[in-house]
Amino acid sequence: MKNYKFKIEGLDCTNCASTLESEISKIEKINNVSISFMSQRLLFSCEEDNYEEVVKLIKKIIKAEEPDVTVEKL
Repeated sequence: MKNYKFKIEGLDCTNCASTLESEISKIEKINNVSISFMSQRLLFSCEEDNYEEVVKLIKKIIKAEEPDVTVEKL
């Protein structure tokens, strides 16, 4: 497993961050999901082979739940 860090911009509240964290945690190929509203960071771990698929799923979830939120790799 490799750890990844992304910057999330546009979150309005801690509840929004918590909802996103909960939904992203449901992805089967991902572990240790954490979203910090204060630092605007998304942290997770997954196998390198699954990285591209996982990122696509994360972006899809974010777009569905919080369309104004953007995410980019740090």
